[in-house]
Amino acid sequence: MKSIQISLQMASQVKTFVSIVQKYSYEIDLRSDRYVVDAKSILGIFSLDLSQPITVEIHSSECDDLLAELKQFAI
Repeated sequence: MKSIQISLQMASQVKTFVSIVQKYSYEIDLRSDRYVVDAKSILGIFSLDLSQPITVEIHSSECDDLLAELKQFAI
């Protein structure tokens, strides 16, 4: 599993983020404090506190393509 810190401040960023992660077949979660949601769920993402950094947890060892696409959200 790999993880990175991201920031999703605007609804347009959430939409772009979800469209990116939906292309990948492996599980991807978002963690904010004690809450964990499916990164492919727009409603799940909006249930998180988006004013704080969010941790993306990628449940695959071969995720370099995804990490490259997510650099635009990295903090």
